[in-house]
Amino acid sequence: QVQLVESGGGLVQPGGSLRLSCAASGMIFSINAMGWYRQAPGKQRELVATMASGGNTNYADSVKGRFTISRDNAKNTVYLQMNSLKPEDTAVYCCNADLWGYRGYARVRAEYWGQGTQVTVSS
Repeated sequence: QVQLVESGGGLVQPGGSLRLSCAASGMIFSINAMGWYRQAPGKQRELVATMASGGNTNYADSVKGRFTISRDNAKNTVYLQMNSLKPEDTAVYCCNADLWGYRGYARVRAEYWGQGTQVTVSS
């Protein structure tokens, strides 16, 4: 079993900052990519930022220059530093991992999701 556990969400005023963390644990062989998605009420889930194992990053246009994704491969952890937050950033942020895990003696590639953490930007 593989689990993704997020932390760091909360309430922040416009212009403020938050840092999200997501730690992957369990029967993991290797992680291809980790990232963050978000879903606001009444909207579809959207990509926020992803980082591949080699370090390549991808950001939504709406967060470029404000958010920074980083990884600690030794800890199987991905971070999202969010600066200059806006009310439109309010959403549930979910961690995602594309990884190779163990099922018995086999290595299986699968995608996993965290439970989500609420980020609210409001004055």
